[in-house]
Amino acid sequence: MINRFLYKTLNDKLFKEKIIILTGARQVGKTTLLRQIVQGRNDCLWLNGDELQTQNLFNNGSADRLLSEFEGHRIVVLDEAQRIQDIGLRLKLLADSGSDIQVVATGSSSFDLANQVNEPLTGRKWEFQMFPLSLGEMVMHHGKLKEMRMLPKRVVYGYYPEVVMNDGNEKEILKLLTDAYLYKDILAWENIKHPDKLQTLLRALAYQVGSQVSFNELAQMCSMDAKTVERYIVLLEQCYIIFRLPSYARNLRHELKSSRKIYFYDNGIRNSLIADFTAPEIRQDIGALWENFVIAERMKSNEYGRRWVNRFFWRTKQQQEIDYLEESDGRLHAFEIKWNPKSKAKLTKTFANAYPEADFLVVTPDNIAEFLISKDPDVKELL
Repeated sequence: MINRFLYKTLNDKLFKEKIIILTGARQVGKTTLLRQIVQGRNDCLWLNGDELQTQNLFNNGSADRLLSEFEGHRIVVLDEAQRIQDIGLRLKLLADSGSDIQVVATGSSSFDLANQVNEPLTGRKWEFQMFPLSLGEMVMHHGKLKEMRMLPKRVVYGYYPEVVMNDGNEKEILKLLTDAYLYKDILAWENIKHPDKLQTLLRALAYQVGSQVSFNELAQMCSMDAKTVERYIVLLEQCYIIFRLPSYARNLRHELKSSRKIYFYDNGIRNSLIADFTAPEIRQDIGALWENFVIAERMKSNEYGRRWVNRFFWRTKQQQEIDYLEESDGRLHAFEIKWNPKSKAKLTKTFANAYPEADFLVVTPDNIAEFLISKDPDVKELL
């Protein structure tokens, strides 16, 4: 199963005189997607940055030598490019060489790849993120009706490709993912000496999904100092395991101005960390779990649709709250997220008075498909 949104987008960007950078967590299907794109071509050279031979080629090679090695190929795919020292400068040399070779570089951790390529490749690259499968992709794959029937299962087990494609083995696969693949880059970075504390921090974050997060409180819970907690959280973000949502504050004195919430890119990973795969109907945390699902899926939808938005939550010192806000093109959009479609939800008067131009929508399982994919022309006809 391939990502149809990125498949089309990446194909459209080939041979446009820019290097293509594709980042995303391990096991989300980056390699599968690129192999599909180059399938049938005999002019593609595939290199793996994990291999010593590839590292030596880039570490010791000038642009002329690299181009001579690439001779006869129109596409060069460099998988796990972050493993190569100074890869940004190496790719800049290729970009400035005038060659018509299309270079595509992938990375499973943005702390190496993005930091190395952003400055050297300014104006020389197209950059894309890849996530676990999305609701929109699955609707395209087998239709809205079937995917909506699967929604309770998706909320619990998430959308990692291997999980979706192995019905009945979800728990085992998620345990393998959380035990082995997802932490590989983090544990290798800065020689982290206490992986057990990293696991403790992740479990603490999993239990606090949908709640405001304090680095000082997390530090006490995990027997770490606050600076170490913040550093680990940054690394977890850069490995596409978690992401943070800041608070929105513009007009009111009592708005929270420096608070944050932390969410997981995938519900299955979150539930695996706390070993809880209980069905949604009997979960105590279904509100927070549904909120995580909706916000993560909206992020995928916006990214694949190339819609640029700023994301927030809103809360006052008096505990008035809006689950999710988007700011785009000068407009503010407010969303309450409810698992029970019959739940009553309305915009608080404080928010409505402060931001009278804001749109408002309650997102439930009944309208989640329209909320996520109604703006995508390739799939909206399936609604």
